[in-house]
Amino acid sequence: MTFALGPRAVSAGYRLAVFDRIGSTNAEALLRARDGERGPMWFVTPEQTAGRGRRQRAWIAPRGNLASSVLEVMGVQPAVAATLGFAAGLSLEAALRKVSIEAALRLGPDSPQYALKWPNDVLANGKKLSGILLEAEATGGDLAVVVGIGTNVVAAPEGTQTPAVSLNALGVQIGAEELFAELSEAWVEFRGIWDKGRGFAEIRRLWLDRAAGLGDKVAVQTGGEPLEGIFDTIDETGCLIVRTADGRRLAVAAGEVYFGTAASVGAT
Repeated sequence: MTFALGPRAVSAGYRLAVFDRIGSTNAEALLRARDGERGPMWFVTPEQTAGRGRRQRAWIAPRGNLASSVLEVMGVQPAVAATLGFAAGLSLEAALRKVSIEAALRLGPDSPQYALKWPNDVLANGKKLSGILLEAEATGGDLAVVVGIGTNVVAAPEGTQTPAVSLNALGVQIGAEELFAELSEAWVEFRGIWDKGRGFAEIRRLWLDRAAGLGDKVAVQTGGEPLEGIFDTIDETGCLIVRTADGRRLAVAAGEVYFGTAASVGAT
């Protein structure tokens, strides 16, 4: 099986660049944008050797995992573009549910449960399955936005700050190619709902329906003293709202999030 766009993605005008092996699909997409590529275009590989996560952490995809990036060039402000990450999370979660139907029938109550962790992770049974990284650069009066989505299909890294898992370990026996086809289809749907930020209210509602830790104890490490409280919601800009013990509702734009019993650990 080879990588291919789903029919809905093709009809929507998306194009595809496939690499047998590459350093970073995000870096390639940004390079193309600097050279005048306007997209919309997907960049995909089963083996990534120099990928990046948030805060410049390495994101290496061994052969068989999925590293994918989509380039969209739009006339939006960076703050608006940042909310596209929530649409990306919804897209991947929808694709994962689609490719997990057989596993759900076979495994029953032991089938994987997917959830979205603020700001940009997809969890399976509480462990990190995927990370999403947005990068943007001004180009020709518009903004070139690259959404990188890395998913552990056959293997997950060990010794990570947040325990990670792969689809293979969860009993979901599919290939990166199958997952990508479904992701490209779901992206058309949720990118359309998002609609250059105009539809973020609906994206926010859908995201909260799938949010991990909503209403639970949370600790957020932002570089200084950790903020502790209850994960109350996300606001209209995508910030995490933490309700503290004294009743304040504080907005967090970025940080490392720990939920439930891990919240006290994350705060140390």
